[in-house]
Amino acid sequence: MRLVVALGGNALLRRGEPLTAEAQDANVAVAARAIAELAEDHDVIVTHGNGPQVGLLALQAAALDAERPWPLDLLGAESEGMIGYVIERALMGRLPGRPVATLLTQVEVAADDPAFANPTKPIGPVYDAEARARIEASRGWPMAPDGAGWRRVVPSPAPIRILEILTIRHLVSEGIVVICAGGGGIPVVVGPHGTVHGVEAVIDKDRTAALLARDVGADGLLLLTDVDAVYRDWGTEARRPIGETTADELAALALDPGSMGPKVQAACEFVSETGNFAGIGRLADAGAILAGKAGTRLGRLPT
Repeated sequence: MRLVVALGGNALLRRGEPLTAEAQDANVAVAARAIAELAEDHDVIVTHGNGPQVGLLALQAAALDAERPWPLDLLGAESEGMIGYVIERALMGRLPGRPVATLLTQVEVAADDPAFANPTKPIGPVYDAEARARIEASRGWPMAPDGAGWRRVVPSPAPIRILEILTIRHLVSEGIVVICAGGGGIPVVVGPHGTVHGVEAVIDKDRTAALLARDVGADGLLLLTDVDAVYRDWGTEARRPIGETTADELAALALDPGSMGPKVQAACEFVSETGNFAGIGRLADAGAILAGKAGTRLGRLPT
């Protein structure tokens, strides 16, 4: 089978953990173990989030020159290369002799997407109320609630087209484990004569993962994060995980648009359009989700 495996940025740098290279390496090791197990029997295409990482790069750039911040498309490319390298390095250690490649990937968005006027995508660290006020005053960055704290939010336009899709298909056809479209891809606008311009945004990784899965003809889409499943009545004492389900049932849930909402939307879109399988759950449970023993699952795998 052909699988697209999407790793959440918050699963690679988890909430409550120090935002360090060492913490990221430890979490990537868990991801690599799960991906390597899948790659033994399946063609695997890996994508990943970059919310915490691209936010940290933005802070570093602002510390250098607050008046002339580096554009988000360049920071997105930087984070895609960095995270891809760490995942590739870990996978090579677990898949000796199996070729692995990281591909910087541009993803087209619409210049007039209304998301540019309504930033919703959380990036960077979580701040308390005092730090939030300080950041807003000094940087002018919009902030939004994230759990008990606050995070910077940026525009998140919808992905339209993966510019390197032919290259991705070719690499997969040659048996290469491909890491691509990291952080939702580098956001670009394509002009009428084919000119490409980066834009100030971060595309949602899950929506790009669904687009990628459709474009490579994937049999399954695994959306892996730091939560074991989608929950009904999340945030209450009555919360309970959802196992086997349908796109209609999931679509009826009221979910956090900055967290589980995009994953459910991506899973539902992929299953509704292809009839194939989608699963949502923890990094360490990838194999169990595929086997129907963990996570939230909808659609079906080929027999």
